[in-house]
Amino acid sequence: MSTAAPTPPNAFDLLTQIGFRKVGQWSLRDGVLDLRIDAEADARNVLYAFVIDGEPLYVGKTTQPLKKRMQGYKRPGPTQSTNIRNHGNLVEALRAGYQAELYVLPDHGLLHFGVFHLNLAAGLEDSIVRTLQPTWNRTGT
Repeated sequence: MSTAAPTPPNAFDLLTQIGFRKVGQWSLRDGVLDLRIDAEADARNVLYAFVIDGEPLYVGKTTQPLKKRMQGYKRPGPTQSTNIRNHGNLVEALRAGYQAELYVLPDHGLLHFGVFHLNLAAGLEDSIVRTLQPTWNRTGT
């Protein structure tokens, strides 16, 4: 019988324990960033995470359909600094041979406070980022 303390969960485990699941895979096609989304493409009020070789490196939220929000990372506009930075991070990770996956926690509208809907993504994002401190999130900078 072991008396060692149990290993605390890592950041990836903490996300999957609350319901994050893999819905997509990033890749490079002829050097261009691409994303295959297998589920939740039209979901709104979504928390999403870019998971690189099992480590969540970015956590964000969107009220847009997920596929539309991910377009901003695939082809960022010239003024979209977060999209530009994470586009570069994803390309760099893929070129280095890492696996880049998209995980989501959708809000299916089940949480309410009285008659008011609680937006799960809006309520959890700050706490998740503060607790996990994903490398690619630049809060406060």
